[in-house]
Amino acid sequence: MSDLILHNYFRSSTSVRVRAALNLKGLAYDYVPLSLLKGEQASAEHLALNPSGLVPTLVTPQGALPQSMAILEWLEEVYPEPALLPGDPWGRARVRSLANIVALDIHPVNNLRILKHLETEYGVDAEGKAAWFRKWANAGMLAMETRLAGEAETGEFCHGDTVGLADLCLYAQVLNNARFGVDMAAYPTISRIHANCMAIPALEQAAPANQVDAV
Repeated sequence: MSDLILHNYFRSSTSVRVRAALNLKGLAYDYVPLSLLKGEQASAEHLALNPSGLVPTLVTPQGALPQSMAILEWLEEVYPEPALLPGDPWGRARVRSLANIVALDIHPVNNLRILKHLETEYGVDAEGKAAWFRKWANAGMLAMETRLAGEAETGEFCHGDTVGLADLCLYAQVLNNARFGVDMAAYPTISRIHANCMAIPALEQAAPANQVDAV
């Protein structure tokens, strides 16, 4: 058994972020699949690790750590190579700011429990849920595209020519966008960066289709 155990769902974009970081850093981990569609994240066993009943949860030698962004920051501090954050304060702040467009602006209003609530409480059908998803995804993608296209620090990736924290969040979000028919034609810079991410084996291996629980 590995020192790291990742409780996650293959299609969860927050899980994709963490899998990509673990792969990039060359860290072995045990993969525990949880089906969100079956509600396995709400089991008593998982709630003991993560009272929020969400994924991912990374079990470490120090204990269980929920929340993908906290997991990524912990991995960066404990396993600093290769680095996910630049060495200078401005660079780190910029990367976190870009990452949070996905992590704070797009994902929270589009995750599965929100979409299910729209269906069960308000009778929103599948197309209505997809339209909701696209609305908020496009709002965030436009902000991200504007910044990436206009800021001098952007390179082959979100910040310079090395894949980092913001790229992991963006990469996972673009994969999720495809499920809901988000038109990426308006986001050429994002599309270029995403293609560069997909060319990295560690990230490509983190994609939903490549997980043991993919269905």
